[in-house]
Order: sequence, then structure tokens, then C-alpha cells
Amino acid sequence: MSMIDKKQISERAAEVLRENDRGTYTVPTKGLYPFQWNWDSCLTALGLAQIDERRAWQEIETLFEHQWDDGMVPHIVFHQHDDGYFPGPDVWETNRPVPTSGITQPAVAGFAVKRLFDRARDVKLAREKASALLPKITKWHQWFYENRDPAKTGLVAIIHPWESGRDNSIDWDDAFERVPTEGVQAYQRRDLSHANPDHRPTQEQYDRYIWLVQKFRSLQWDNSKLHDASPFQVVDPGFNGILIRDCQETAELAEALGEDEVAALNRQWVANGLAALDTLWSEKYQQFVCYDRAAAKLVDSASIGGLLAVFANVSEAQAKTIADRINDLAGRAKFLVPSHDPIDPRFDGKRYWRGPAWLIVNYMIADGLIRADQTETANRIVSSSLDLILESGFAEYYDPIDGEPCGGSRFTWTAAMVLEFLREL
Repeated sequence: MSMIDKKQISERAAEVLRENDRGTYTVPTKGLYPFQWNWDSCLTALGLAQIDERRAWQEIETLFEHQWDDGMVPHIVFHQHDDGYFPGPDVWETNRPVPTSGITQPAVAGFAVKRLFDRARDVKLAREKASALLPKITKWHQWFYENRDPAKTGLVAIIHPWESGRDNSIDWDDAFERVPTEGVQAYQRRDLSHANPDHRPTQEQYDRYIWLVQKFRSLQWDNSKLHDASPFQVVDPGFNGILIRDCQETAELAEALGEDEVAALNRQWVANGLAALDTLWSEKYQQFVCYDRAAAKLVDSASIGGLLAVFANVSEAQAKTIADRINDLAGRAKFLVPSHDPIDPRFDGKRYWRGPAWLIVNYMIADGLIRADQTETANRIVSSSLDLILESGFAEYYDPIDGEPCGGSRFTWTAAMVLEFLREL
């Protein structure tokens, strides 16, 4: 890629970030997602830092201002009224001073804060901001292991597909069948007015999503009860890989700030998590797979969640095998990394998480591969990601076969990841 291309793409990416900036937080994109999303914000902060360092810290601070007393950081903060999104605050009914959802999302805050800290131009500002966020991030990690790993296995479960960030993944299909659709109150989806219905989750899936929200709401969002009350309890290697890496980055940050007890606590979660993650390795698929905790069995599905686990400090052999697996997928998809294997009959290249490529996942997989000295495959992913931008713009996600832009357009975290890729080149 020429310097001219890099400069033009960088300027366009910065333009998208400014367009979706609401002053103290960003929205993922206008219309489709008009509020603040948890892991979107944390990853977006990495891109923002290249434009305005103080504003990047503020993005994460705004999110943590809405952390629950028990430590959970919700997946949506409804800063302003907007009836263009469903389900809104009236469906969640979490009774917060500023409305939030009642579930969480992948924990990338520690990773983002450590990266902002390491790259800081204003070192004094970074130390001040990181010191204030450190105990909040650690409290969130503790919340996960207390509320989503009641048997102390070392791995946490998601209790709603939305928590994974991979809403309609093929990984969830069997477990999701246990979630009823009877008794779901009438509702009107808003996403279909902003995006092609063929790119979005199905109506039946939405009914199950809402059934779970209603179930948790009936328990007054008491996190000590929700795990066992949910018919959907899935241990996702991608979600856990992100959490383990987040604890590791938080431990290193704590050491840099002289907080040795906080560091030790996070390092214990890392050790427990990595040991337990090995139980999700599949020789059949040559990658990690999910575990259905409620059914007590591994899930027969080889999706991107099992590749994303390389974001954590998995073994050299596992990282090499995952790199080989991605190179194998490259023979069946023009663009990397498809969120499901195109040879699987359930693959759908345009429907959200059932096949499309996402730049945020590409970023985390590439980062994990670089740490494991699998740089050739990582560079292949970066190159493919930038090819998508040149061909199809800053979409929410892309068909990995033909590169068609799908979902929302002018997407914030896509733009932020492009700035990150360009920074690494």
C-alpha cells in the first residue's frame, strides 16, 4: 500500500470517528446503533488516541461511570432517548440513574487502557487516568468469575448470545433451542429499517433474545441468580480468551503502577483461565470450540470464537495450529477471517455472525498471532482487512467471499481498527 493510500484511508477513518462522536462517547454508527456500546467504545478508544489522547481516555471513563455496584459493566448505556433502537430502556427496566442494559460484553477495557498507557504522549495524564480505571476494571473481572463461573472452573459462561458480541453465531444454535419463544411480549424490531433483513438475525432468534431479557428482568437483574436461571449457558473460547488477555494486561498495568496485590489477583485469573481453556481444544477441528455448560458437552461448531482465543497467551503449538487453520480458510474465502467455515452448510456470508468477516476480530486475532510469532499469517489478515476497506469502505462487516459491505455503514470500530492496522504497518 502506497503512502498516498495510507494517508487517504487514515483521513477517511478519522472522519468516521468524528462523525460518530457524541462529545463524551461514540456511537457505533448513526441510526442502527444510537447509544454507547461496551466493547465498541474500548476498541474505538485505540483509534481515538491517534487523534486526541484525552478524548480516548474519556471514552472509557464514560463507560465506567455506568458500572453497576456489583462490578458489571453493561453492554449498552442509553445516554439519550432514541426510539430508533430496540430493545430500549423500557424493555430492559434496569432502573439505573442513566438507563443501561442488564447484560455485559467481552472485557477489552484492560487491554485498551494498557495500550493507551504504553503509547501515551502525555505520561502524567496516562498515569492519572489508568490509576483511576484500574480498580474498576479489576472489579469487573472479579464480577465475571464470581457470577459467571459459580463452580470455579476458571472459565466464565455467557447467559445471553448478545454478551458474546457474536449475536447469532452458529455456535449458539443448539443451546439456543432450549430458550422458549412462548410468552414473549409483542415488540417491533427497529434494526430492519436500518439494515437489510438478510444481513440480520432472524425473527425466531429475536424472540429468544427477548425471552431471555424478560426472564432476567423478572429476577430484578440479580446477577447472583441469572447464571443458574438461564437455559442458555455457553462457555465461549473467544469470550474467555479476551477476558484472560484482559486480566493479563491489567496485571501488567497494575505492576507498572505499583499495585502488586491487584497484579497478583489478575495473574491468578490468567493462570486458572489458561489451564481451563485447554479443555476446549478440539483435535477434530484443530482449534478451540465452545462448551454448552447446561448440556455438559462441547459444541460441534468450529467458528471464529475458537480462533479468537489466540488473543490470549495460548501455547505456541496451539497458536501455530490456529495460524494453519486460518491459512486453510483463506483457500475458501477471498477475504479473512470468515466468522464461520464456508464449507459448513450453515455458513451464510452475509448474515451477521454466521459467516461475515469483521475487522475488530481480525485485529485481535492478528494481535494474538504476532505475540505468538505467527507474523506471516497476521500480516495476511492485516492486508486482507485493508483490501476490504479499499474495496468496500468502512462497513460493519463484510461477505468474505465477494467483499460486499454488510450491516451498518461508516462504522466506528471498523474505522478505529483501520487506524490501528495502519499504525502497525
